[in-house]
Amino acid sequence: MALARTLATSHAAFVKHYDNKNVTAWSSSSGCSQSNGRVFACASSSSGVTTAAAVKCYPEYDRLLPCPSHNGPPRVEHLVVSEGGPVQEYICKALDLPPLFVADLIHFGAVYYALVCPKPPPSATSEQIRIFEEVTAPSVLRKRASIKGKTIREAQKTFRITHIHQFVEAGTYLRVHVHPKRFPRCYEIDWKSRIIAVAESYVVLDKPAGTSVGGTTDNIEESCATFATRALGLTTPLLTTHQIDNCTEGCVLLARTKDYCSVFHGKIREKKVKKLYLALAAASVPIGVITHYMRPINMAPRLISEDFIKGWNFCQLEVLECKEVPWPNAFIEKQYCIEDCGWPSKDIAYECKINLLTGRTHQNMNTK
Repeated sequence: MALARTLATSHAAFVKHYDNKNVTAWSSSSGCSQSNGRVFACASSSSGVTTAAAVKCYPEYDRLLPCPSHNGPPRVEHLVVSEGGPVQEYICKALDLPPLFVADLIHFGAVYYALVCPKPPPSATSEQIRIFEEVTAPSVLRKRASIKGKTIREAQKTFRITHIHQFVEAGTYLRVHVHPKRFPRCYEIDWKSRIIAVAESYVVLDKPAGTSVGGTTDNIEESCATFATRALGLTTPLLTTHQIDNCTEGCVLLARTKDYCSVFHGKIREKKVKKLYLALAAASVPIGVITHYMRPINMAPRLISEDFIKGWNFCQLEVLECKEVPWPNAFIEKQYCIEDCGWPSKDIAYECKINLLTGRTHQNMNTK
């Protein structure tokens, strides 16, 4: 369930709050929430110790753009609509957020809805469970024409809100990513200069490091696909066909039509597409196939073992070439955010050409 997944990975306390507008809300945040002049506790965690302090958290609002230089703390709010109406208006009342801020969140793709509230995670409080049972009781659901003919599972599927005036009826579940992940690098790039090729069916882009190919769960605005579309003056948005990591720089192919998406995916399945990576290492890496195993948990830190562990993902890469190159100068270190990890020597680095044999399971791996 979407709710279970999001709350389970947020590592945040749950707070139920309400005001005189009869708003039902579940809050999952590591930021702060303020409603109708009342300041709620701001939970923070350091070294396993959680403290709470009443702090006014929202500065004067000046829109989501321009982009901040640093990402704010994650904050996800989970709401059950108590009274139908325009979605922007409801979120503003429920979370005491400025209308322009909510409009930008919707524009970024950071607001989702489901006709029926997903089941809360095991960590939910008894009050949260009571609310869930109340709004999903069969006697209540039978009165809602919008879910007639749908199974509960189908009605719990989440979709993006696409317009500030979109109507949401009572009982609708809303998930609001109040602090979407940001990509400030997008505003520093000369995107037109990164276009390698333009064809009738596709565009090839030299993706900059520090950017997302097609966006994230809470931000589809600051993406390579969006900025490349604008740089080329296209009226139809470019579509993603494959991904490379946000921190990785290199060629990506963006489709101009849905049909070509299918064509390219077919080429990937038929192994007609090959990705080669260049990695910079502080020590020499042996040529040949390297095998290891990764813990199957999609969150940092990624744990890796050279020995087989039951249930862990099998990962394999092939080092095709490893050659000495000069150690990156200060400008390159700054440009690519290379951290000083106490390397014993900074005279020579090693550029490795790598073929990922097992594909996606490797995307957050570090070559040893």
